[in-house]
Amino acid sequence: MQDAPQNAFKEEAYELLSELEDSLLELEEQPDDHDTVSKVFRAMHTIKGSGAMFGFTTISEFTHEVETVFDLVRNGELPVSKQLVDLSLKARDHILSLLDCEAEEQEQYAAQGAELVVRFQALAGGVSAPAEVVATTIVEVQKDAHKDDATTYRIRFRPARDIMHNGTSIAQLLDELAELGTCRTIAHKTNIRALDELDPEGCYASWDIILTSDCGEDAIRDVFIFVEDDCELIIKAIDIGDDDDGMDRKRLGDILIERGEISQAEIDEVLAKNKRIGDLLVEAQLVSRDQVDSALLEQQEIRKLKEKKKEKSQSASSLRVPADKLDDLVNLVGEMVTVKSRLSQVANLSHDAELLSIAEEVERLTEDLRDSTLNIRMLPIGSTFSKFKRLVRDISADLGKEVELKTTGADTELDKTVIEQLNDPLIHIIRNSMDHGIEMPDDRVAAGKSRSGQVHLSAQHSGDSVIIKITDDGKGMDSEVIRQKAISKGIIGADEQLTHNDILNLVFAPGFSTAQQVTGLSGRGVGMDVVKRAIESLRGSITLESEKGQGSVVSLRIPLTLAIIESLLVQIGDGRYVLPLSTVEECVELTAKDIRDAHGRNLARVRGHLIPYVPLREEFAIDGKLPTVQQIVITQINGQQLGFVVDNVIGEHQTVIKSLGPMYRDVQCVSGATILGDGSVALILDIVYLMQKASEDGRMQRVENE
Repeated sequence: MQDAPQNAFKEEAYELLSELEDSLLELEEQPDDHDTVSKVFRAMHTIKGSGAMFGFTTISEFTHEVETVFDLVRNGELPVSKQLVDLSLKARDHILSLLDCEAEEQEQYAAQGAELVVRFQALAGGVSAPAEVVATTIVEVQKDAHKDDATTYRIRFRPARDIMHNGTSIAQLLDELAELGTCRTIAHKTNIRALDELDPEGCYASWDIILTSDCGEDAIRDVFIFVEDDCELIIKAIDIGDDDDGMDRKRLGDILIERGEISQAEIDEVLAKNKRIGDLLVEAQLVSRDQVDSALLEQQEIRKLKEKKKEKSQSASSLRVPADKLDDLVNLVGEMVTVKSRLSQVANLSHDAELLSIAEEVERLTEDLRDSTLNIRMLPIGSTFSKFKRLVRDISADLGKEVELKTTGADTELDKTVIEQLNDPLIHIIRNSMDHGIEMPDDRVAAGKSRSGQVHLSAQHSGDSVIIKITDDGKGMDSEVIRQKAISKGIIGADEQLTHNDILNLVFAPGFSTAQQVTGLSGRGVGMDVVKRAIESLRGSITLESEKGQGSVVSLRIPLTLAIIESLLVQIGDGRYVLPLSTVEECVELTAKDIRDAHGRNLARVRGHLIPYVPLREEFAIDGKLPTVQQIVITQINGQQLGFVVDNVIGEHQTVIKSLGPMYRDVQCVSGATILGDGSVALILDIVYLMQKASEDGRMQRVENE
């Protein structure tokens, strides 16, 4: 059983690993993007440090090896390659496996981790030091993680040639300095003479030191108190500035100018040449290689400080709350909405002005609380979209295809619960698009297309729903192939006449598949019917559009939330029912004359158009006397209209959705229930199921034949 700090680490690590995967895929597309390299390094560094702190030693030690390689990348010593990205993605998956398993199970992953470490070390093994650090020794000593109020100092220590004649130990001075905090030291050795000219007791080196400490400048000077007269000692706090946008604004030349080692005019003179600034300055003999190395060291430290500052500001703006606590809050708000309805009903019956005023105020506050609470649960769908980049990359490699994933509308927000349940259906649709839709590169070229196929994932708000589209530019769907497959499986008859859209919708039939052979991706007949059921369980709908040779579009319409919805409350006999308001277009009257004029057909003429309707009294076998004038609630889903005849339309209602429980799991015409203000229960009608049933009964087709 893990304690709270360890669980907090795991939550943070999962988030970091998700960001790490996105950054690595982004780095593969833009290998020269230094900001992305820094993001990868920061993620590894945080996982390593936090893992060690909370007892995840195996994770910390493994991540350290990966971090070491990306430190080389960050310093320009190792280029970003596909091999590095592949290996890093495997390392990311390995860390995830270590997080998910129990401590006693980690031994089974030891061999995999050791193999990855060897491959990382081999990848970095042949790397030579860049020009900036040739003939330079860099020593890094870290006392511990420095505090947030620590200051970073630049220290220049140039001892006199004869400083060691009086018994002074340079090594002891530097060790004592390192005890004050995080210390990075660079030794300048360009003044060291040839061996035959060397004084064995002379000091020919000098040092530039970057020290991060909370001890203050006086404590630093105390280290050199006995040698200050025998050396050049400069101690200066580094100003990283307040610019959060540009992490690398302090360029190498800026640092050298600030330190007084070169002028702006000299910098401008050499910038015209097409070489790195450090090499140019050394070639022009404006500064020494040691001075460039020292400035580079300071530049790296400034970058780290700015990254830490940015991370601190971002972490301070958010608060991590367990999901179950948020669910409890939503449930409590739902109960408050129900109580509010009861209070409003009692107030209206009492005709007490003061009670009515209180009820109205409670109603306003409850609605504000409801909206705020539901907004807290809303997350950008981009968090789900980003996961599919890795999926597309891996499947492309398995299939030998070239596929690019593009996304739009990643900032579109959906309820957290909805997003979680959307993950599997979206994976299935994308896999189908890549397996059945996107052609092999040579086939695409022969068809006049680019070698690389494209899968486009988009999301946008539409009222109280979100429309998600998965579009591919593949070979599309052949309606004749689908028809013949459906006939061979007995799904339709050989002489049955279907429209193009009806044929496409056959792919949602259970067991339907057009794959010629079973593969790891398709061909088992378990596919789009499962996707359709999953979407409908979210009170959503799915449509398919495709033309042969032109690609396909799968559209999903998903409600924003599953907790509280705006609805229309209706009455049939003594019972009351709820229809989701997002599907309702209008309500019209249905008189006895209208029924006679229809000659037994359940059709109503509304503004010149015939609309089929379902008498819910007959559908639910409800006895009782029919009212003189009934109401038709006209709904629309995916462009299809269907009316539902009810006794009376009561009005709009805020519906807190309650599940019916396992006893009613086979009742298909209702999707849930809600508690009304008087304590009675109203059933929520499953409009998608009722419309599908009407279509299967032929009621929708009869309108087309009129």
